Amino acid sequence: MTRNVFTAAGLLVAMGSSGLMAAGSLRISSPAFQPNEALPPSATCDGVGQSPELHVGGVPAAAKSLVLIVVDPDVPKSIKADGRYLHWAIWDLPPETSTVVAAQRGRSFNESGSGGFLAACPPNGEHRYVFQLFALDTLLGNTGIGREADLRRAMEGHVLDQAELVGRYTTRMFRIVRVVFAAVVLLVVFFVVRRVVSRRRGLPRVTA
Repeated sequence: MTRNVFTAAGLLVAMGSSGLMAAGSLRISSPAFQPNEALPPSATCDGVGQSPELHVGGVPAAAKSLVLIVVDPDVPKSIKADGRYLHWAIWDLPPETSTVVAAQRGRSFNESGSGGFLAACPPNGEHRYVFQLFALDTLLGNTGIGREADLRRAMEGHVLDQAELVGRYTTRMFRIVRVVFAAVVLLVVFFVVRRVVSRRRGLPRVTA
């Protein structure tokens, strides 16, 4: 029985160790914004529209290249059927890359075709901007990659690790419209309440 207890304990330790070994170490962060917080205006249509500086760490030793995909998954389906907008995809980045900036060299494209980062410019309220970083065991090259789906298909079976950073943004104009709308609603409520109170005060008193 004692032997069985030690065997079970050994299995649990081994399973725990395997879990730790399997845990990813790849990291992506930005000095320009915190996770799940607002993007800096410089990365949006309210500013110059350049990709925020991104920091990379924990790249696996076996990695041969890095891939960065930046997607807005909150697009209204009335605007785009799949509800997604590709702001930037760049691949075959060297594994020793520690910083990714707007002018980063590499094979890249965006929703509009070839090119760099497209400014965050949500058409309706707050949108999320997902920065996905992948470490691959190979270089992808440029053959047959013209869309996000092609890139993700080419990565299949080659991803060693991945990390994610999410930023959020609401355009300045939408924030202004929201504030103005709230102010108008408050004014309407104020005048309605005032009118109701005035009418009640004007009612004749009933005496016995």
